[in-house]
Amino acid sequence: MKSIVTNDAPAPIGPYSQALVVNNMVYLSGQIAIIPETGELDMANIPSETKRVMENIKGLLHASGSDFPKVIKCSIFLSDMGNFSAVNEVYARYFKAPYPARECVEVACLPKNVNVEISVIASL
Repeated sequence: MKSIVTNDAPAPIGPYSQALVVNNMVYLSGQIAIIPETGELDMANIPSETKRVMENIKGLLHASGSDFPKVIKCSIFLSDMGNFSAVNEVYARYFKAPYPARECVEVACLPKNVNVEISVIASL
């Protein structure tokens, strides 16, 4: 098992790794819209927040030696399912067919009261 650490994604806000590589698989912790350089949240609007989440994922994938075409599974957590279309529109810009498997669920609350959190599993 190898821990991935990069400045291209936010530092953990708790006792967890940004990502782990195990048996040629990359497991990313859930990403929220924290700007890595400042530690501030980008919550200007749902598209902007989602883009920041996806850019954090991109940073972790690259640091681990993977990339979006190698993503197998995504889990999307929304504070309001009414944001599904806006999140999906930004999310779709990062993937091409065949798309990763995924689930998208509405939850009562997310860390730092954000609107979207996404976790990813990818191959190397």
